[in-house]
Amino acid sequence: MFFELIGTIVAGAAAALLVWAINRTLKGRLPKWLIPAAAGVAMLMATISSEYGWFERTKASMPEGFVVAQAIEERAFYRPWTYAKPYIARFVAVDQAMARTHDAQPDQRIVDLVFYGRWARTAKVPMLFDCMNAKRADVVDGIEFGADGKVLDAEWRSVEPDDPILTAACEAS
Repeated sequence: MFFELIGTIVAGAAAALLVWAINRTLKGRLPKWLIPAAAGVAMLMATISSEYGWFERTKASMPEGFVVAQAIEERAFYRPWTYAKPYIARFVAVDQAMARTHDAQPDQRIVDLVFYGRWARTAKVPMLFDCMNAKRADVVDGIEFGADGKVLDAEWRSVEPDDPILTAACEAS
């Protein structure tokens, strides 16, 4: 966040300096309001660029084995450009590389879901999926596993069979 603020300020200063230099070359023929207006437009464009580029930058820096399962687009009235093209403010990734299964229960697996947010901390949450029956359960204190790998005391929740998080979790090898 700090580096984005510095980048935005630098973009505004560079635009103002450029317009000032052009105005000086033209011997003051440009209107005086153009310098701060150019700085403001450059700062706004730098902010928009940073906002729309966040998802791709974050996705590119994810560890190997992480797969984006679901991206959430947002619109905001104080960002009118988002009505033309919404931006991705948060997304869920599945850590397929660390999927855990039991030989006796091949259709059930525990995967780590990683929740990314634009201005939020990253959260890693283990989740249990039953791929055959399209169900999920939170891995919390109190869940126990039997000797045959069967999950005991889990609160299963049904999900749609085409749920993108279930699909990504069940593709894990």
